[in-house]
Amino acid sequence: MPQTKHPLSEIQLLTAGQLPRLSCRSREAHKGQFGHVLLIGGDLGFAGAALLGAESALRSGAGLVSLATRGEHVAAAGARLPEVMALGVHSANQLMGLLERSSVVVIGPGLGQGAWGRSLLSAAANAVLPQVWDADALNLLALGDVSMPAGSVMTPHPGEAARLLGISTAEVQADRPAAARALSLRYATVVVLKGAGSLIASPDGRLARCDAGHPAMATAGLGDVLAGLLGGLLAQGLAVFDAACLAVWLHASAGERQGKLGRGLAASDLIPVIRQLLEEQSPCLS
Repeated sequence: MPQTKHPLSEIQLLTAGQLPRLSCRSREAHKGQFGHVLLIGGDLGFAGAALLGAESALRSGAGLVSLATRGEHVAAAGARLPEVMALGVHSANQLMGLLERSSVVVIGPGLGQGAWGRSLLSAAANAVLPQVWDADALNLLALGDVSMPAGSVMTPHPGEAARLLGISTAEVQADRPAAARALSLRYATVVVLKGAGSLIASPDGRLARCDAGHPAMATAGLGDVLAGLLGGLLAQGLAVFDAACLAVWLHASAGERQGKLGRGLAASDLIPVIRQLLEEQSPCLS
């Protein structure tokens, strides 16, 4: 990947006063107006990732949230998140009905790279729905066996971005704007390149950066929360680039606020803070 310089004027800095906003809700609002997020993930041993993503989608305002996961995890999902409709899925065929009823798909948290995860990703990739691809969905995408649907967003960390571009992680980090733009063009999708100064790139050339965040965010599960948050915002009608910008800012700002408490930040700590920040930024009632 050639090294290029990017004038600061080409990169939009995300600030609280210049963010996309969700519309206020009428007093007659009902759950059917705010989308149905289907989160697919949670292979054996990775139930927590899927539950974090599902809870994040729910708490960010999605009208309905379903979770397609291993059957062994359904009881835990029901106990932890009774508001989420959890279904044990053994094969891709069982996804078809869920995909038909959903408006947004989030796939990758805890998906794994085994036969189970590969079959579910293949089924999701054929669905004509806005999608959020994260974690192992991106690792499987890098193998070249599936393609992302149009109107979707991917959320790679630098290592995943490197695999998708066929370069080293050091090369990605040496010119993060170029890497984000290259990914966006190669896969015709909005890209969230995670890390310090997260970048959001669109195939139409728009590029935004978020400088919020905190070193305490260097812990497991934060990507699952971001993926679910993105799904929840897409379900409520935001355009893909706008949803990505708002999700990244909410996620990083919540981490910054919680990070002030010091080490020991858990991914689930961010979810109530994200909800509070979203209400401050996009009030539910006018």
